[in-house]
Amino acid sequence: MQKRKLGTHGPEVSALGLGCMGLSYGYGPATEKQAAITLIRTAFDRGVTFFDTAEAYAQGANEELLGEALEPFRSEVVIATKFGFRDGDVSKGQDSRPERIREVADAALMRLRTDSIDLFYQHRVDTEVPMEDVAGAVKDLIAAGKVKHFGMSEAGAGSIRRAHAVQPVAALQSEYSLWWREPEKEILPLLEELGIGFVPFSPLGKGFLTGAITETTRFDQTDFRNIVPRFSEENRKANQGLVAVLSGIAASKQATPAQIALAWLLAQKPWIAPIPGTTKLHRLEENIGGAAIELTAEDLRKIETALADVTVQGDRYPAHLQARVGR
Repeated sequence: MQKRKLGTHGPEVSALGLGCMGLSYGYGPATEKQAAITLIRTAFDRGVTFFDTAEAYAQGANEELLGEALEPFRSEVVIATKFGFRDGDVSKGQDSRPERIREVADAALMRLRTDSIDLFYQHRVDTEVPMEDVAGAVKDLIAAGKVKHFGMSEAGAGSIRRAHAVQPVAALQSEYSLWWREPEKEILPLLEELGIGFVPFSPLGKGFLTGAITETTRFDQTDFRNIVPRFSEENRKANQGLVAVLSGIAASKQATPAQIALAWLLAQKPWIAPIPGTTKLHRLEENIGGAAIELTAEDLRKIETALADVTVQGDRYPAHLQARVGR
């Protein structure tokens, strides 16, 4: 798989990474441990060198899983994790106090079985802690050798600028896909200006762009998509038009809708590295295949034209979660 550099200051990573959250948290019951390890190691064997986790994914259990799975080839991969929630629990709100950041880093180093964290993101902006203090705390961790690069997640332009002035931000992780293009308005131009890489999460629209989810799909009771407005039965039905357009384009390229969605993201900027997540080996193979598809300028134009009349229905987050992003 081709490699990409995350902006001016970031690490070199595989063009597609692996988002590991769903193996432990968020999309139903956790994947059986050995099956999860097999999937992570298969991703590495297929050229993936960029793996994403967080303290808040099952309160450290996902980090422990990744640490065990990647230990045999730790020096060959880039591991990203995150700080920023009180006690590592999303339901308790933000906590990016410098002392807490240091605690999370030390705990993550143990769970990940490593001497340094390649990319350490602030999971969400904490309005109670000055951004300069957050960036300063990570700068100190970098100076101490515990962290290599500083990242932010779902941050707004003002916060990014303030943090970057203290410690260069290597990468921003935020949602971006053919069904969530908000970053194009303000965030992508800012990242280009500052030389910051972009790591889109949910590049397949939390699974919707694969075409496998319809209005009749039933999610596990612990799947957070149950509370996402965009995944209401009515909106899933209304949004099938987007998948239909993708499917038509995919057929002409002998690809799948998911592969076209990933290839489209990779074609936007050379410093973008999406991190699709999956718990299934066949989906992993499908996603990796998307990195090999090159869309021409004409292909991209056709996609834009075809999607011009498609309006995605439903908010991407319920109100209480939306309040945490773009700050």
